[in-house]
Amino acid sequence: MPGTSQLEISRRNLLISSAATVAITGVAGGAAAQSAGGTMNHASSVSLKVNGQIRDLEVDNRTSLLDALREHLHLTGTKKGCDHGQCGACTVMVDGRRINSCLTLAVMHDGEEVTTIEGLGQPGNLHPMQAAFVKHDGFQCGYCTPGQICSSVAVLEEMKANIPSHVTGDLTAQTSITEAEIRERMSGNICRCGAYSNIVDAIVEVAGTKA
Repeated sequence: MPGTSQLEISRRNLLISSAATVAITGVAGGAAAQSAGGTMNHASSVSLKVNGQIRDLEVDNRTSLLDALREHLHLTGTKKGCDHGQCGACTVMVDGRRINSCLTLAVMHDGEEVTTIEGLGQPGNLHPMQAAFVKHDGFQCGYCTPGQICSSVAVLEEMKANIPSHVTGDLTAQTSITEAEIRERMSGNICRCGAYSNIVDAIVEVAGTKA
């Protein structure tokens, strides 16, 4: 500005910046106060069909599906491993497709069907995959086993539906159930005990009974 010194300009900019900071802080503080006072709603109603039963929940919008299952519905078979989608311990099936439940929000699945390890079988009435894991010693510590089994069941359905993987050679032919296909599709499920060969044997056996 003509006739305005650099010092005056700097002082004016500082005052403007300070006023903006105060305004922003005031808005943030007001929002926090509203939240603390309960006038702002950060929760949602969610209805999930979990293992064949309708379950109605009121959850914080930030609640993961994994935490909704474990902390709200007390279905602790689904495990929290890395909480970053890297180990597969939290694998469940949503509308028949396997997902890492730690990477998705519960509110995203309103009205959808969720199957956890508890919904596959029970003691005395095991799912064929559960029985095969026991027969072939497909687990040691057992922590990752619920995710491994849910993923295994979904893997066979993927191949049955002719969904290709990275190692599928012919995309026009029916997917063959081979050890290479199984290992590739199960690569997102980590077994820290190293029972991989036994897990593959269990899946191969169940695939044979379905063929």
